[in-house]
Amino acid sequence: MTITGSTVDHHATTLAPTPPPQAEAVPAASRPRFQHAGIAFGCDYNPEQWDRATWREDVRLMREAGVDLVAVNVFGWAALQAPDGAFDFTDLDEVVGLLHDAGIRINLGTGTSSPPPWLTTRHPDILPVVEDGTTRYPGGRQAWCPSSSEFRRAALELVEAVAERYGRHPAVALWHVSNELGCHNALCHCTESTRAFRRWLRTRYGTIDELNRAWGTSFWSQRYTDWDEILTPKLTLSSRNPGQVLDFHRFSSEQLLDHYRAEADAIRRRSDLPITTNFMVTAHIRNLDYWSWAPEMDVIANDHYLDHRLGEPRTELAFAADLTRGLAGGEPWLLMEHSTGSVNWQPVNLAKEPGQLLRNSLAHVARGADAVCFFQWRASLQGSEKFHSALVPHAGTDSELWREVVELGRIVGALDEVAGARVQADVALLFSWESWWASDAETRPTHAIEYLDQVHALYGALHDLGASVDVVRPGADLTGYRLVVAPGLYLVSDADAARLDEAVASGAHALVTFYSGIVDEQDRVRMGGYPGAWRDLLGVRVEEFAPVLPGTPITLESGASASLWSDRLEATDAEVVDRFADGPAAGRPAVTRRAGAAAGAPGAGDAWYLGTLLERDDLLDLVGRVAEGAGVVFEPGASADVEVTRRTDGERAWRFVVNHGADAVEFDAHGIELVTGTAVGGRIVVPAGEVRVIREEGAA
Repeated sequence: MTITGSTVDHHATTLAPTPPPQAEAVPAASRPRFQHAGIAFGCDYNPEQWDRATWREDVRLMREAGVDLVAVNVFGWAALQAPDGAFDFTDLDEVVGLLHDAGIRINLGTGTSSPPPWLTTRHPDILPVVEDGTTRYPGGRQAWCPSSSEFRRAALELVEAVAERYGRHPAVALWHVSNELGCHNALCHCTESTRAFRRWLRTRYGTIDELNRAWGTSFWSQRYTDWDEILTPKLTLSSRNPGQVLDFHRFSSEQLLDHYRAEADAIRRRSDLPITTNFMVTAHIRNLDYWSWAPEMDVIANDHYLDHRLGEPRTELAFAADLTRGLAGGEPWLLMEHSTGSVNWQPVNLAKEPGQLLRNSLAHVARGADAVCFFQWRASLQGSEKFHSALVPHAGTDSELWREVVELGRIVGALDEVAGARVQADVALLFSWESWWASDAETRPTHAIEYLDQVHALYGALHDLGASVDVVRPGADLTGYRLVVAPGLYLVSDADAARLDEAVASGAHALVTFYSGIVDEQDRVRMGGYPGAWRDLLGVRVEEFAPVLPGTPITLESGASASLWSDRLEATDAEVVDRFADGPAAGRPAVTRRAGAAAGAPGAGDAWYLGTLLERDDLLDLVGRVAEGAGVVFEPGASADVEVTRRTDGERAWRFVVNHGADAVEFDAHGIELVTGTAVGGRIVVPAGEVRVIREEGAA
C-alpha cells in the first residue's frame, strides 16, 4: 500500500505502530463515550465537490452559523485511492487542518459507503443481485454486496489507511463507519450471498431437519435434504416461504452488522475515539434490526427526514426520535442528518414553512438528541442530490433559509446546558423489526393494514395526549412503567411475551391490539385461538380474523367508528367494554378489559384488548381512558398541535414546548426561557409556530 501526499505538521500527530489485530471486540462497558461541550450543531461536508477557495469560505461561514461538528470523508473513497492502490490524502489533510484551525470538531467517515467505479470494474462480483436475479450496477450508491469478501478486503484497506492517518488527530471527535448501511443494498441474492446464507443457517439450526421444522417445509413439498439445495428467497411464481424470507432478513441484517464490526475493529486498533454509524429509524426503511445493532455502537446516531407520504409526518418524527432514544437505552443520542428544507427523493418534495426548521430540530432535542446535524453543508451543483436542501442553499447567504440557519445555530448554542439530560416516561411501547418483517409478509389476512399503521396510530394517540413514551424492544425490562402498549405485535417469542405478563402482575397496565401474539419467533402460529401469546393475560379468545374492505365503515355500540379490521372474539375472562354494532363481527366484543383483580394477584394491573382500528378521535378517547386508569401523567397543554416534553438531569428540568399550531398557547411556568433568554414568572406565551424551552425552578 502506497500513501502519497503531505501532512501539515501542526494538524496531525505522530502515529504509533499498529498493534496486532484483536480477537474480540472491545466490551461495551469500556468503550469510549462521545464527548462534546453542549448540543452539537453540525452537518455533512463534501469538499471534494468544491474548489479550495470555497473550502476557506465554507469554514468562515460555518463559524458564523455556529457549526461545531462536521462529518467529512463520508463518500471520499474515489478521492483518496487510485486504481493502482495508492492513497493521496493531500486534499483531506488540508480540509481537516482548516476545520481544526477553526475549532470545528470532525466526525470522520471511513469513506466506504460507495466503491469507486474502478473497483467494481475490476471485481464485478462485488455488485449486488436483487430478488429477481438481476445485477445492480454502479452509477448510484452502495453498489456492493454485504457478503462480498473482495469488497470487505478493499474496504478494510481503506479504513486502515484512514485510521492510520487520522486515528490520533486532535480534530477528530467521532468515527463514522460507512453511511446509512443497508439503505439500498441490504438484501443481496448473489452467489456469494447464497453461500453465506447457507453457512448462517447451519450455525442457526445445526441440522437440515431442524431447518425444515422451523420453515414448515412439509408445505408445498419444499422439504430440503441438503444445505446446497437452499437458495436465498428470490422471486417465485407464487408466494414465497415466509420462514425463509424472515430468516433472510435476519441474515442480511447480521451480515451488514458484521461488516460494521470489521470496520470498527480496524479503527479501534488505531484510535481510542468513539465509533458509530448513522441509523435510518424512519417509516419506510426496515432493512436492519437495530435492536441487535445498538449494543455495538459507542453512541447512537440517526438520520431522519420528514416523510410527506404519511398522514402525520411530524408525529412520525416524534416516534422516530423516541425509538432512537430507546435504542440508546434512554441515553442521549445524535441526530446525524436531517434537512433544512425539501429533500429530493419523495414524489413531491415540500419546502419547510417558516419556523418549521426550528420546530423540527428542537422536537428531536426535546426527545433526547444531543446533536442537531444536517445533510449537507452546501447544496450540490450536480448529481442526484442537487435539489436536496442544505445549510447553504443555491441562493447563497442572502436568503431567508440562511438567516434561519444562523438563528438555529444561536438557539442550539443557548441549549448547551440541556446536553446529557434524559427523558422520563410512564409508557413503554413495544416495537420489533422482526415482527415488522413477519407481519407485512406476502400472505396475510389483509394488505390494507401494515404493521406501522397500528404502531403509528397508538403512538399518535399517546403523543396527542401528552404522554412521554419510551419505545422498547419486546423482552425489555418493563419495571417502572405504568402502561405498556403492544400495537400489532404479530411475532413474539414466549420468553418476550412473558415479560409483559410479569409487568402486569407487578402492577403495570397493558393495552394490546389486534394481530398481536399470533406467531412465535419461527413464524409458527400458536394453536388454540388468537392472540395466542396473550390469550390468558387478556382473557379473550379470537376464533377468526374478519378484515373489512377499505372504505367500509364499522360502528361500535358506543357510537365509535372503526375500519379495516374486526375480530370474531369471545371474552373468556374479561369485561366487554364495547361491541361491534355491525360488520362481519356484529355483536361480538370489540374492546375488552381484564381487571387486575381477575388475575388473582394482589396489585396486578388491567389488561385491555382492542380488536379493531378505531378512528383517530375514538382511539384518543380509549387510549386516554386506559392511560388515566394506569396513572400515566400527561404534560399539561399538550395536544396534536402542541408538543410538550421534559428532559432532566436529576437536579434540573427543562420543558420543551413546540407549537405547531396556528394560535398562540399559554402555560404556567417559572424559570428561565432559553430561546429568548428571558425570565418567566408565572405565565409564558408560546406564539404560533414557535418553540420555547424553560429551565424550570424547583423541578427535576
